[in-house]
Amino acid sequence: MHGRRKAGSISRFYSDMRSLGVDRWLYPTDRGLYCAPADLYLDPARPVARAIITHGHSDHARAGHDAVLATPETVEVMKLRLGTDGAGRFEAAPYGETRTLGGVTVRLVPAGHVLGSAQVVLEWQGQRAVVSGDYKRAPDPTCAPFELVPCDVFVTEATFALPVFRHEPAEQEVGRLLASIARNPERTHLVGAYGLGKAQRVMRLARDAGYDAPIFLHGALVEMTALYERLGVTLGDVRPVPLDAKPADFAGALVLCPPSALGDRWSRRFADPVTAFASGWMRIRGRIRQAGVELPLVISDHADWPELIATVTETGAEDVWVTHGRDDALVYELARRGRKARALSLVGFEDEGE
Repeated sequence: MHGRRKAGSISRFYSDMRSLGVDRWLYPTDRGLYCAPADLYLDPARPVARAIITHGHSDHARAGHDAVLATPETVEVMKLRLGTDGAGRFEAAPYGETRTLGGVTVRLVPAGHVLGSAQVVLEWQGQRAVVSGDYKRAPDPTCAPFELVPCDVFVTEATFALPVFRHEPAEQEVGRLLASIARNPERTHLVGAYGLGKAQRVMRLARDAGYDAPIFLHGALVEMTALYERLGVTLGDVRPVPLDAKPADFAGALVLCPPSALGDRWSRRFADPVTAFASGWMRIRGRIRQAGVELPLVISDHADWPELIATVTETGAEDVWVTHGRDDALVYELARRGRKARALSLVGFEDEGE
């Protein structure tokens, strides 16, 4: 991450900046973004007494908090990934439901990132801050679409905050995948896709495009995919790859796996597969070479550069805080456009969902 400060200095850096603005009651600490009157943290990097979790990816949802507030879907994802004892107490808050914590009005609205992902809307003494978590504006049949909320302060990610990142429509990229399957009926198509969100999105888009053959899954994707099904996302005929699978059994088949499995022993059971990787990073030639895939698919669950700029503008926020990613580039561009912006340089965030 560019421009990162040591975590221990973050609070000192902001201590002289809290005046009458939102940053007198919402500010970064070495544990994460802290809402003082409600005494809670948002996506904290370390265990805390009370946390609001925006979504289930591991760089945002960690074990060990005394109490967790999240959408019902994110609660289920966390229980699956971290165990039912992953927090002292889980509290599910459906989208749009308002509650008051320490005088702060809190509600969760859709972020469009993955199933259950939420923005956190915080209102206190006439001021409103929206903490986006990770988000995208592109349509996704596996989760609720991003909801724009006007605010005084917008806290945004910046995973793909460079002008080079302009994502193609995911439907177009899945169309390329299905066209390749049709052209190569003798070859297995092995697609690397992250297990929470990306894999299920690829499957659902394939179904929406008319693909009705069985889709086979690496074992690491089976439980999360089953959870999506239980939560109402229909994915059709989905099967685990059998342990005794033979190459001939998968001629012309679509198989999904974690990206890390594309080059390991597991993938060798498929004869001459077409390897693909579904990720926003497939916009970059160096990343394609690094991944060593034949069919790069630019499918991202994060906002691209135009979406980031448009979202910040449409919120009407007077102040923009950037949590993680290419924060320096986004702050520079917003300043160039006459908008107040700052990098929070929070620790602990990666790109698990990409």
